[in-house]
Amino acid sequence: MDQIVATYNLSKRYGNTYRVKDVNLSVCEGDIYGFLGPNGAGKSTTLKMILGLSRPTDGKVTVFQKDFEANRRLILSQTGSLIESPSYYGHLTGLENMRVIQKLRDVPDKNVTEALKIVRLENQKNKKVGQYSLGMKQRLGIAMAILSFPKLLILDEPTNGLDPAGIGEIRELIKSLPQRYDMTVLISSHLLSEIEQMATSVGIINDGRMVFQGSMDELKNKSRPTIVLKTKNNKLSQKLLLSKGLACEEHDDSLVFENLTDEQVIQANRSLVEANIDVLRIEENNKNLESIFLDITGKESSL
Repeated sequence: MDQIVATYNLSKRYGNTYRVKDVNLSVCEGDIYGFLGPNGAGKSTTLKMILGLSRPTDGKVTVFQKDFEANRRLILSQTGSLIESPSYYGHLTGLENMRVIQKLRDVPDKNVTEALKIVRLENQKNKKVGQYSLGMKQRLGIAMAILSFPKLLILDEPTNGLDPAGIGEIRELIKSLPQRYDMTVLISSHLLSEIEQMATSVGIINDGRMVFQGSMDELKNKSRPTIVLKTKNNKLSQKLLLSKGLACEEHDDSLVFENLTDEQVIQANRSLVEANIDVLRIEENNKNLESIFLDITGKESSL
């Protein structure tokens, strides 16, 4: 599939400190690409460089397989974005705010009607935005971003501050965009649970560096099951099994094995029984995505 966004050793330095360092990000056509990382990891800085809002210290950006700096106007005409928080005039209505963006984008009236309908604000369009709830303001920001029905939509933490119902609405809206409107979506978040439910591909950034990039399935495949075995005498069991080439660690009154085959599990159990050591329990534990995220970043999955 065609690359819609690509960065090459993209870096941003403030003083002597790199906020983003050598990031190689790749978003393919039709993706919902989840850009994931703890707060302060460099997500917003990266997105700002992709949009030309911040100049890279090193590296380059291509969008639609064109160099950004050489094709800025063309690229931005086909890109919609919502970075950090929506910008709006609080004393104007939702519709009047949309009209402002309509003039800037030079799009027909039907786009305004359709965008407001998509974000479910058609019945609140004549209300002043200053009186909108936080969720309504976020939806208005997304409506502004999709007003020209761009090929690329970039959303920076679009569910920040929303209640569970509002998060669910935004999530379902984003999931519908690629199929309904042929949009490619690049969305950042520090909430793994949100990215997991909508993204097809994911990139994880930590301390300014990309530490994982691939499909959601590839991320899930990083979950290596462990075998947890509990016996009446774990110390003796560990020594016996090590002599059989089965290394393990003792943790929480159990022995933990990684990457054991079914045959090795059978061998371990048989060896213990033959040594008259009572086996109390054998379990297989699979890491969930939050555990994988913690392993990759060394930080909590929701900060």
